[in-house]
Amino acid sequence: MSKRTIEQEIRYIWLLISKMYNDEAEKFGGSMTVGFALLSLNPKEPMPSTSLGPKMGMESTSLSRTLKFMEEENLIERLPNPDDGRGILIKLTKRGIDYRNYAKDQVMKFNKTIIGDLGEEAINNFFHVINQINKLIKNKKIF
Repeated sequence: MSKRTIEQEIRYIWLLISKMYNDEAEKFGGSMTVGFALLSLNPKEPMPSTSLGPKMGMESTSLSRTLKFMEEENLIERLPNPDDGRGILIKLTKRGIDYRNYAKDQVMKFNKTIIGDLGEEAINNFFHVINQINKLIKNKKIF
């Protein structure tokens, strides 16, 4: 195959985006995964740890390592879940909220730059294509 495939292009651009965010997060001793976890947490109220994994699309082992790192860095604290004696709630600390706000600003900057450069119509077309690919995969129309 001489042409690059759709999968190659998606993977290639995701690796570039991932590297870009990791380079930025590294300035603060973090990673893109930590930033994504921070953005997935509610800054106003604790969240059950069991609902964070599915929200992020992460396996529990990887999520456990990420949460451990975040706790060691004082970005989150783990609290007992009063509604479930076995459960744990994840709460952002003041430092975690500050880092979350910074991560949010970076994501907004990325999106604003892309939309500003490509225009709304191109972005709408992009989302249309991505949504169609998503439907094909979820509805098992490919394999």
